[in-house]
Amino acid sequence: MTDAELLEEVIVTPRRAFPRLPDLEVIERPGWLQIVTPSITSGGMNEVIYARLEAETADAAIDAAVATYRERGLKFRWAVAPGSAPADLGERLARRGLVPSWGRGMARSTDAVASVARPELAVTEVDSGSLSMYTAVMAAGWSADPVGLHALHEHLLDDGRPRLFLASSEGVPAAAASYIPFARSAFLMGAVVLPTHRGRGLYRALVQARLVHARAAGIGLATTHASEATSAPILAQLGFATVCRFQMFFG
Repeated sequence: MTDAELLEEVIVTPRRAFPRLPDLEVIERPGWLQIVTPSITSGGMNEVIYARLEAETADAAIDAAVATYRERGLKFRWAVAPGSAPADLGERLARRGLVPSWGRGMARSTDAVASVARPELAVTEVDSGSLSMYTAVMAAGWSADPVGLHALHEHLLDDGRPRLFLASSEGVPAAAASYIPFARSAFLMGAVVLPTHRGRGLYRALVQARLVHARAAGIGLATTHASEATSAPILAQLGFATVCRFQMFFG
């Protein structure tokens, strides 16, 4: 891929990674993509995914979007990735009390996945029988409402496109993650490891399992959005290269 094509896969393609929940509201117009999901109050499905605004009208659009979430009591996030505008969009969001965090758009080939030789670790793809355990791990790891998450995960499993994985250490479910297959890339997302089980290789095992799965499906490129403070250094050790840096704001 050219650099422009790679950036497209890392930043633009994952904008369509969100599942179509029954109460999902998609607000889309030129230069704008926003999702609102009233049933998910703890974040994740409430986001301004893309905003390319004119400087003169940006404040009004920002205030309207923020009010959409705050008036409903929804936690949300706002991506300020390459292509966002105006240039001071992040500063405008910070003035409204949104909390910034730096992330990285990263990518690597799904080939030549390093082996994780840890017999006490097991990673399985989630089915209806393990969905409740997957939800329990996700809810505990993200401090989220398990009822809302379970409904979301049931929808994901029924949809069939997202691939969900559960990792166990010595038989105890302790980590979870997913990925979305697109035509040219697999977008890795949602990885969490319970605090009591960190440092045992579960995160790396989940990365490996998803890369192997994507490779078997004929997808040659894996992409992800990683926090600079947590997952990005681990992913760099696993062969992921940084394609871009961007800010994510949380409200």
